Amino acid sequence: MSPDTPPGWREAFVTWLRVALLSFGGPAGQIAVMHRIIVDEKRWIDEARFLHGLNFCMLLPGPEAQQLATWLGWRLHGTRGAFLAGGLFILPGALLMLGLSALYALYGALGPVAALFFGLKAAVLAIVVQALFRVAKRALKRPAQWAVAGLAFLALFAFGLPFPLVIVAAALAGAWLPALRQAAPTTETHEAANPARDRSALRAGLGMLVLWLVPVAWLTLGWPGSTFTQIAALFSQLAAVSFGGAYAVLALVAQEAAGPLGWLTPPEMLDGLGLAETTPGPLILVLQFVGFLAAFRDPGSLPPLLAGTMGAGLTLWATFAPCFAFILLGAPFIERLRQAARLASALAAVTAAVVGVIANLGLWFALHTLFARVGTMEAGPLRMALPEWGSLDPAALALAVAALVATFALRWGMAQVLAAAALAGLGLHMMMG
Repeated sequence: MSPDTPPGWREAFVTWLRVALLSFGGPAGQIAVMHRIIVDEKRWIDEARFLHGLNFCMLLPGPEAQQLATWLGWRLHGTRGAFLAGGLFILPGALLMLGLSALYALYGALGPVAALFFGLKAAVLAIVVQALFRVAKRALKRPAQWAVAGLAFLALFAFGLPFPLVIVAAALAGAWLPALRQAAPTTETHEAANPARDRSALRAGLGMLVLWLVPVAWLTLGWPGSTFTQIAALFSQLAAVSFGGAYAVLALVAQEAAGPLGWLTPPEMLDGLGLAETTPGPLILVLQFVGFLAAFRDPGSLPPLLAGTMGAGLTLWATFAPCFAFILLGAPFIERLRQAARLASALAAVTAAVVGVIANLGLWFALHTLFARVGTMEAGPLRMALPEWGSLDPAALALAVAALVATFALRWGMAQVLAAAALAGLGLHMMMG
């Protein structure tokens, strides 16, 4: 079917729902599912346009797989199609994650449940290491890009600099340093002008910006310092700087939510990522888990489950409303954005910095998975996490090594590694209990 004769709405709804329900495995797996169904099976869009849209989404902050679904929906059915495809891509996983978050908040401390999550932590560590290698292979082509990745890692791990500052510095370096300069991507596809569709996208994009920012301002002015205000502020900030996908975002979430804000502990952050890995939809749905626990544990005058549900909903809104706004505002200008050489260089440098961000995240996860106690060393500008070596957990180390072997040597899929690690954790609990 030609993109000039789009499918009917009923068929589009069923197809995008199918895409959502099959979207396991992180961004790479989700993009592969979309390609297989939309390009190969349905032939609603050709290969060149699909890659054209993917490259556009890679230039934006936010989850690229969800944004690609939104762009494809816009390409096929205009603004309404963008909301249909992008919304369905989120909804099944969000509903499942909400239920899992409530079960975790109520029963996560029970012995068998805690044992399952103990095993999941080892699998999550292996998955993050695998993501690090994949992104590094794609992003680091030149010595200057390796240098950016190394400096980003040191800035976060050794000096505790804020994540947004690292991203902005990388973007400026990419835009202005000759060593990081690169040509703009070539474009194989030229879209015919469609002024009506473009105007509709711009109006909807501006509307989503207002609908995103007005509640944040309302909470900030009306309830300063409340948990809901903190949730809106943190995740709105993330929405603007979350280049590099979910693993990069987790570095800032871990730095704030499991640090000064005290919403959850580092091991619980790992549990949330394990839950997100087992559900369909964007991996960034782990933020919904964080928002749920934050409000559940500080509900104010509300019942904890209601507060947690509201916190999860607010997190989803602050995370995904900007994604729709960015896609709809940028889609009419995709051709010019793709041909901006300085912008391409800036985003390539940001992608290189994301390798350092993910390396910092992986080390942070490893320390809090393998050691019972992790302290902080401070000396002048240095501020880095250091474990108490005597608190090493042999069982956690053994599970982590086994998960790494299964992932890299045996080439098991993510679902296999997660299931085996969870069962191994439960088995250890039964043997020791």
